[in-house]
Amino acid sequence: MTTPTAAPEGRIDYAQTLDLPTKRLILFGVLLGLFLSALDQTIVSTAMPRIVQDLNGLSLYSWVTTAYLLTNTALVPIYGKLSDLYGRKPVLMFGIVVFLIGSMLCGLSGEPFLGNLFGGGMMQLVVFRALQGVGAAALGSVAFAIIADLFEPVDRPRYQGLFGAVFGLSSVIGPLLGGFLTDNISWRWVFYVNLPLGLLALAFIFAKMPRLASGLQARVDWLGAFLILLFAVPLLLALTWGADGNYSWTSPVILGLFGLSVASLIAFLVAENRHASPILPLTLFRNPTFAWGALARFLIGAGFLGAILFLSLYLVQVQGVSATAAGTATIPLTLGLIVGAIGSGQIAARMGQYKPLMLGGLVLMAVGFYSLSTLNADTSYGSVILRMVLLGLGIGPTLPLYTNALQLSVKPWEIGVATSAGQFFQQMGSTIGTAVFGAVLTTGLTQNLATQFAAQAATQQGTVASTLTGISEQVRSGKATGTQDRTSTPKSNDQIKAEFASLRQNVTRAIESGDRQAIAAIQADTTLPAAAKAQFRELPQGGVGAGVTAAFTPLRATVSDAITSGNAAQVQALAANPQLPEALRARVAQIPAAALATPQGRAQVLAGLQQGLAQAETAARTQATQQALTGALKGIDDGEQVALSSSRASKVAFAQTISHIYVYCIVIAVLAFLATLMMPNLRIPKRGEGQATAPTHVEI
Repeated sequence: MTTPTAAPEGRIDYAQTLDLPTKRLILFGVLLGLFLSALDQTIVSTAMPRIVQDLNGLSLYSWVTTAYLLTNTALVPIYGKLSDLYGRKPVLMFGIVVFLIGSMLCGLSGEPFLGNLFGGGMMQLVVFRALQGVGAAALGSVAFAIIADLFEPVDRPRYQGLFGAVFGLSSVIGPLLGGFLTDNISWRWVFYVNLPLGLLALAFIFAKMPRLASGLQARVDWLGAFLILLFAVPLLLALTWGADGNYSWTSPVILGLFGLSVASLIAFLVAENRHASPILPLTLFRNPTFAWGALARFLIGAGFLGAILFLSLYLVQVQGVSATAAGTATIPLTLGLIVGAIGSGQIAARMGQYKPLMLGGLVLMAVGFYSLSTLNADTSYGSVILRMVLLGLGIGPTLPLYTNALQLSVKPWEIGVATSAGQFFQQMGSTIGTAVFGAVLTTGLTQNLATQFAAQAATQQGTVASTLTGISEQVRSGKATGTQDRTSTPKSNDQIKAEFASLRQNVTRAIESGDRQAIAAIQADTTLPAAAKAQFRELPQGGVGAGVTAAFTPLRATVSDAITSGNAAQVQALAANPQLPEALRARVAQIPAAALATPQGRAQVLAGLQQGLAQAETAARTQATQQALTGALKGIDDGEQVALSSSRASKVAFAQTISHIYVYCIVIAVLAFLATLMMPNLRIPKRGEGQATAPTHVEI
């Protein structure tokens, strides 16, 4: 394998030849294109429930994201090498065009004129999202390299900070814009909005950007490109499917994908060692800045995505923030990230060194992760905001400074492949970190839920205690989750109490008067078991008392017939009738024969008995209604206590599990710090010095 050691013939130093206004116009177009790529990762999430509803594709829900991730990650290093060979401009323009075509097709998914192409609307969206990823990979890999082409090393940190800020800004705007477009226009505009912005970026790049060619002349390493795809795609699939629970980690499918990935990696290393201009030159790993920087970026990728994903989960499940608002609830972290990214770039340009700021950022990141590891179910929202800002300030410097250090350590004609390789390792770290942390969440949550339900049961008595104990045992055995969907917003204690207060009102109305609306509301209630609902379904108009009245109606007729007849035998039989209240039976037995001898006497006796029956009926109605109401309300009180205890158990379990994940993130930050410590402390050349072939460094 041969690698150029001197600058290729025909290479132009664009940092010296282009004027500053032109550079800024080019930068605007590149930033706009990068913003589209970053925005597409956040804007779609808020539209997904509506998309699934319209396209009837719940089974393919996760694939809308997975397809984009697969193509985006796998193609990053390939685009980087192609941009070194053919220039940044054609590769970047190709990526934007493909991205826009993919965006347009995503918006058209499920339209009648596409018919059953690819099997229907949702599958069409999955395929077109993969096409979007093909274009987005060029945007993400080439954009960072363009900074090194346009600006001298001393100016790069200032502009790289803007690129880091773009990712932070997209995480704020994406959920807001996605929700607005979905609610007020159509989910299709989540994709169509890319078209005008993308065309504007394309116009700026086409009109103002030169080819930005490295001058490197070599054959394309198509075998290496194929093998890196064959390595990355099965690996990402295995990690995604394993983390989502579609397959067990020991299933033949997952093991087969891992095996194919390992075999492809070995073949890739052999092929790259033999090719004259490999997709990923293995000689880069002899460069300590690249080797240790790639490891650090892999670790930071895992920690960064873990921070975002699990902080959002904490906000939803413990703080009670809505799933849609969770994206905007991380604005403090984003602001800290933007300040850290831009500020570190400015400071690095003045200091002339990267390494102290990188190490300082990692220390601050570790402190931020430590603060998040102390989260619990009772942490105030204001305290969470302070933790988010602290973490953002720590993560911010890592986004641009590693890219700058890496670009400074390689030859100018290697910047494209080196930059994209660093991006590739960071995205792989994010994917692997998500899978590992997802497994930690599932395992830890099950254990903590069972423990917390048992703890809540120990504080209760009777039915409530036995119910909570049963839930704990079911969770421990894997027969129940003990909580709701992780993406849905849990109910607050006030909401639970309000729902049960409304249920009490409906139950009272149903039992006392048989109110049809109240009974319908009870049947629609999700907190009552089916057996309890069935009891109310049988209530007659008039409530429980109507049943008592129905029982007294034939008894009145029997009393009237016996007394009106004046027959002594019938009267004696009435006195022995067990359905007649005891006090009335005694009165019947004491009726003198003379009182029954005349119509007037019988009428007087009957009136007295009917009055007694009315009083007995009223007493029986009151007693039956009160007994039914007492039993029903006792069940509702127990249900409310179970719901409140379950909510508390779930929140505590989620807080404990997520805070434990941040303990692992601390370890990741420490390992990234050690890897960064091994990197040479590169000095940023002063203006006019250019970039040395062998970068100078100082020790710290």
